[in-house]
Amino acid sequence: MLCPHLAALDVAHLRHDTHHVCPAYVALGATWVHLRVYQACGHAGCCDSSPNKHATQHYRASQHSVITSAEPGEQWAGCYPDQALVKW
Repeated sequence: MLCPHLAALDVAHLRHDTHHVCPAYVALGATWVHLRVYQACGHAGCCDSSPNKHATQHYRASQHSVITSAEPGEQWAGCYPDQALVKW
């Protein structure tokens, strides 16, 4: 059973990252590992495999629950508070 956050996700109308960058890493002049997109606001941040974990930092600051992968070929969403994942 899906958590309420992921159950409410409309996969037909997902927010996508159009710049394919982690803005925080661009500002630092560095690179990241993978990008995640917050469905509540469209913010793109780097994953927890990247040294600064900007996606997790955004969750802690905003409490936006649901992220999706911005990586080509990956189709999944995750929920921070419920630690849930769904693939399609």
